[in-house]
Amino acid sequence: MEKENDSNIISDREFLNLLQEAKRKDPAAILQLVNLFKEDILKVSRYIHLPAEDAVSMVTLEFLELIQGKNHDLIQDEKHG
Repeated sequence: MEKENDSNIISDREFLNLLQEAKRKDPAAILQLVNLFKEDILKVSRYIHLPAEDAVSMVTLEFLELIQGKNHDLIQDEKHG
């Protein structure tokens, strides 16, 4: 459930701009995206049977690879499969 007055809520336009900047490897945009999804990363990492720090690192790395388009083929396969 979303919290009211959540400071991590941004407009679609802002998100797309951040995403484009992150794809251009802008460190500030990458950091802001990670911070936007920080709670989700922590939640997902609880289900990985690794030490907490390793699980968070793994989920964060996968997230960054997704942003950079390195999992593009996997995403396309999931859409069509």
